[in-house]
Amino acid sequence: MKSVALHNLGCKVNSYELDVMQQMLLEKGYEIVSFDKAADIYIVNTCTVTNIADRKSRQMLHRARKMNPQAVVVAVGCYVQTGQDVIERDGTVDLAIGNNRKKDLVEILEKYLAKREESKNVKESATPDKELTQDGEASVLRPAVCDIIDINHTSEYEEMTLKKTAEHTRAYIKIQDGCNQFCSYCIIPYARGRVRSRGQEEIIREVQGIAAKGYQEIVLTGIHISSYGTDRGGCELLSLLKKLHEIEGIRRIRLGSLEPRIVTEAFAEKISAMPKVCPHFHLSLQSGSDAVLRRMNRKYSKEEYFQATEYLRRFYEKPAITTDVIVGFPGETQEEFEETEAFLRRVNFFEMHIFKYSRREGTGAAKMEGQLTEAEKGRRSAVLLELEREMSHRYRAGFIDLEVEVLFEEKQTKDGKAYWIGHTPQYIKAAKIARDGENLHNTIGSGRISGFLEEDIMLFG
Repeated sequence: MKSVALHNLGCKVNSYELDVMQQMLLEKGYEIVSFDKAADIYIVNTCTVTNIADRKSRQMLHRARKMNPQAVVVAVGCYVQTGQDVIERDGTVDLAIGNNRKKDLVEILEKYLAKREESKNVKESATPDKELTQDGEASVLRPAVCDIIDINHTSEYEEMTLKKTAEHTRAYIKIQDGCNQFCSYCIIPYARGRVRSRGQEEIIREVQGIAAKGYQEIVLTGIHISSYGTDRGGCELLSLLKKLHEIEGIRRIRLGSLEPRIVTEAFAEKISAMPKVCPHFHLSLQSGSDAVLRRMNRKYSKEEYFQATEYLRRFYEKPAITTDVIVGFPGETQEEFEETEAFLRRVNFFEMHIFKYSRREGTGAAKMEGQLTEAEKGRRSAVLLELEREMSHRYRAGFIDLEVEVLFEEKQTKDGKAYWIGHTPQYIKAAKIARDGENLHNTIGSGRISGFLEEDIMLFG
């Protein structure tokens, strides 16, 4: 059977989908090899969230072609969905599969391979777009075969079920796809389509299977999980959480990125009554300036955002609140940036992901006036990164001398000493000195945080 090398770019949703695609290939008897090795088939699960992501997708596809010029190079996912014309003209890709077709990857691939085998005699079939190499093989100048649907006009959730992940303690569970928000900087609604929710029965079945294999923590992920169920007449996220909370074997339920508006007083109170739901909440912010939020087409004000964090702090002790921030959005003045900085201090986050605005063709923001220089975006980013380090250290330090639970995931050596490393429910990384013969993998231990091992790792036990 042929060998396949896979590479993922982008978000946790992409990672989940790549895990399922690899699973499907293994079940069909394909050999999975590292992406840096020679393979018969290379599959790149692409990303298109920024122009940089597009470039990285192209680079990985070109790398695959260079590693084995005779291999079948397959581009899958978001970059394919928004850049079909570029893919077809590139000459690097043999087969392009868009979103909502990943579940059919093996079928599509095998049809392509069969057709390719039929026309293997390239000397007889050479055409102007198929030049011959010295050994008589076809070059890669042929256009890609594309299997792409109109993602903007489908209501079908692409059912994919994960049985096992690369991690053996934590499993990401995809519960929905698509987004209806149309933020002015974001291409994702055009790459992923509208909101499509996965059936609760399928999710529960998958989680039960994951639990049976010993996984203790699940992370609910999707493109916009706060919209889960809205395409079915109402928000069903709480209903889903209640059912997942009842599954034996699952000790922790972690939520992916949330829309701030979903966090009402009632929502915070109800999830706080489910002990398995981790007190770790990623509320996407993007800016602490109302004027910038409006230009971004975000659907909340900074005060509405702040109220959501207050609800969480009302029902949880020391909840870990994390966020995303874009600096240097078109037209962002120094005053608006300072407003954002002050707001971040007011909220007092555990962690922040700071992104310099990246112009993405095809979005409204790309056409806006007042595009900032890379130097200015870099300066502002540096300010917020330093603030992030300050706030993150302060939050972690607040757990010194407190009792916590840690799910141990891996063994690492630091400065000549072996440690078991894991995470608390708040997703604070913690380390415990490893004893001879001790195996803590995939166990949960209780103990006291005594201090810092490293800047982002606490000492436990």
